[in-house]
Amino acid sequence: MGASRRTTEATELAGRLRLANARLYRRLRQEAGTGLSPSQQSALATIDIHGPITLGELAAAEQVTPPTTTKVVGKLEDMGLIARTVDPSDRRITRVSTTAEGRARLEHSRARRHAYLAARLEELGPDSVRRLHDAIDALEALAGSVPPPGGDTRATTPPTQTVIGP
Repeated sequence: MGASRRTTEATELAGRLRLANARLYRRLRQEAGTGLSPSQQSALATIDIHGPITLGELAAAEQVTPPTTTKVVGKLEDMGLIARTVDPSDRRITRVSTTAEGRARLEHSRARRHAYLAARLEELGPDSVRRLHDAIDALEALAGSVPPPGGDTRATTPPTQTVIGP
């Protein structure tokens, strides 16, 4: 097989992978049942993972502008899902963290999405489930979360990541 054909096949596979991932992500977002926008859901998950976090750190993690972060944080705070605190070492700095209600909302969302996926997986045959296990290993290596087969560790340090969802 020539290099050109391999490149074409890789490009076609990349397109299919991207589209399948986007469709699955959209479906899982619909299943979340949180009543939050995708931006709010993502910010809440990031705050839960990294909090207490400054608004600047949140903006960088979410790869959005500070005004967007301020707006999203304001809405999450109004809903009682996050709380602001003043940094004790520098009173000019405000940090945000999830409240018990925010953590409960995230857990509810995760449970709904896991249940949806589990039900869909049960509809697949054993061969499809086995292939999915193999594909997940490859996807994790592609995403840089685990070393690829052969021990090449160059992919284990991912670039700046945005938390899309819990």
